[in-house]
Amino acid sequence: MTETPPVAHLSLDEIKATAESIIDLQLPNGMIEWFPGGHADPWNHIEAAMALSIAGYTQEAEKAYQWLVDTQLSDGSWHNYYLAEGIEDAKIDTNCVAYIAAGVWHHYLVTGDREFAVKMFDVVDAAIEFVLSHQTQRGEVIWARRANGVRWHYALLTGSSSISHSLGCGVLLAEALGQTRKRWAAARRKLVYTIANSPEAFEPKDRWAMDWYYPVLTGAITGDDAAKRMAGGWDEFVMEDQGVRCVSDQPWMTAAETCEAVIALLGVGQRQQASDLFRWAQQLRHSSGSYFTGIVIPDMVHFPDDERSSYTGAAVILAADALDNLTAASTLFTKHPIVPNDLEETDTT
Repeated sequence: MTETPPVAHLSLDEIKATAESIIDLQLPNGMIEWFPGGHADPWNHIEAAMALSIAGYTQEAEKAYQWLVDTQLSDGSWHNYYLAEGIEDAKIDTNCVAYIAAGVWHHYLVTGDREFAVKMFDVVDAAIEFVLSHQTQRGEVIWARRANGVRWHYALLTGSSSISHSLGCGVLLAEALGQTRKRWAAARRKLVYTIANSPEAFEPKDRWAMDWYYPVLTGAITGDDAAKRMAGGWDEFVMEDQGVRCVSDQPWMTAAETCEAVIALLGVGQRQQASDLFRWAQQLRHSSGSYFTGIVIPDMVHFPDDERSSYTGAAVILAADALDNLTAASTLFTKHPIVPNDLEETDTT
């Protein structure tokens, strides 16, 4: 007897509609705005490109990556926020810079396009080298640099966790192209060790849901410790039948945080909880296929100002892929094969 396949969490038509809502926010130069007339930042721009790859809009995704090629600074970085007519915020966020490695590796997994990966590798190489120049002796990565070149004095747990994942993607990309980047792998091990063992290395941001799930989402914390972390934060951050609140002390549910938590839960084997969260997030779906950024509970007022954002739709598509294995990149954030089982401190000299 043939088993009936499970019903997809989103139909392919629904995914395409969401992807098309992202394309509607893509400018002729490839930049993807948060909302019409809004700004773009490299991290959310890359997440939007990932969603386009998943939905089969390869040309539009590669146009987004070309914008990053065109705007990369000579030191390998990008500014924090861009507008259609130029730069809005010249600060540089190391996590945003590192994320190009995750994006290029993701696109390569989805498409198998080696030529694209080869073309983008120098961009990734320069970006990662910039980021590693901000890694401290202990292992954390300073989160930002001002436009005048002065660095912030602290690291962020969410940002460093995401950087650890991007470094892993960079190592895998290099290996796939016959390159050797042992220093990247060693820097990643050192960063992961610090995340797992030195909470004092990071500026306290305990109110924020991302600090709860990002070490798990990115594979910086794995196994039993990851499962305990997700279980430990559930009551604090999850509103039953609604979704994940972006900060623990406010009734603000956001679809992006909810869908990222979906992927983190899948990584620790909590599929039913992940499926529930994803289903709850659908209350923010608009008839166009786009998604409202957030909603206030119990007032049920969308915020901010009825905004429907490209990065929110992108997070939904990535979560749908992780839930339903739509592409060869579906496990990118749920399985982390290069994370060492024994997180011993590694000499990176």
